[in-house]
Amino acid sequence: MTTIKDIARIAGVSVATVSRVINESGYVNTDTRKKVEEAIKLMNYSPNEVARSLYKKKSKLIGLLLPDITNPFFPQLARGVEDRLQEHGYRLIFGNSDENEDKELDYIRTFVQNNVIGVISSTNFPDSDTYLNLNIPIVFLDRTSNESPSVYADGREGGRIAAQEIIARGSKHITILQGPAHIKPAQDRFQGAVEVFEELGMTYHVIQTSSFSYIEAGYWAKILFEQHLETDGVIASNDIVATAVLQEAHRLGKSVPQDVQIIGYDDIPLSSLLSPSLSTIRQPAYDMGREAGGLLIKLIEQDKVDEKIIQLPVSFVERETTRRK
Repeated sequence: MTTIKDIARIAGVSVATVSRVINESGYVNTDTRKKVEEAIKLMNYSPNEVARSLYKKKSKLIGLLLPDITNPFFPQLARGVEDRLQEHGYRLIFGNSDENEDKELDYIRTFVQNNVIGVISSTNFPDSDTYLNLNIPIVFLDRTSNESPSVYADGREGGRIAAQEIIARGSKHITILQGPAHIKPAQDRFQGAVEVFEELGMTYHVIQTSSFSYIEAGYWAKILFEQHLETDGVIASNDIVATAVLQEAHRLGKSVPQDVQIIGYDDIPLSSLLSPSLSTIRQPAYDMGREAGGLLIKLIEQDKVDEKIIQLPVSFVERETTRRK
């Protein structure tokens, strides 16, 4: 691996001179600077960003913490964040918490040790001391925390839309798969759906789930039909769970959407590839990521921030697991 000493040798200058060029510190005459830059280009040398940040006391590193990279929704968020930050010369350090608070704390410590100047976090624990004690800008993504800077989609409205659509398409025995109790966006979706059923005086069933994972999704789908076989409409907590419900319906010989309609949540890429393709509530994941990145940049650069809490709209995507109106 090319080192700063290699660059100095090729350019015929001292290591200190190369360091001044890289870190833009101190005087270097034009001809010498050109030799160093040519050597850097020749050797395709990329200075260690962490070392540079420690030397200059200024970093371009951002920490991004996500709860579950096996869920395709979160890589979409991450791509939006990354694209926005790269446009402004920032780089990402990434952590996957697996929705584990201890693991999350460990990643936050790692971010701080690597001299990050800001954090974007999709945490389930936004009000914990971990974040309250940080002395750098923080933006919560797909999560909210009192008056802290946040970017999220309108989950309550998403739940209301799902309920309205499944009712309008003729389902009468509806089961809601309620997302994990500790995840606020999941509860917002659930509350939105419940509001619609209560307003219309309709009965409904609820299956409380504890995870969005692929492994547990199949279990909850089986429980749903074991407890409520008459179900003819399902509002799932996300697209992964909806996919499991679709598979279980097929296993039981139920026709979708004739016997049972299914509406997911998120609109992950897999949703359009299923057979039948999944009707769902779309969250603009990529746009959410970009907004979070942009908001953090403003906070870091101390630009004027008109809105620290950004809520994006959701929409219904009609596909083949719901009937036509």
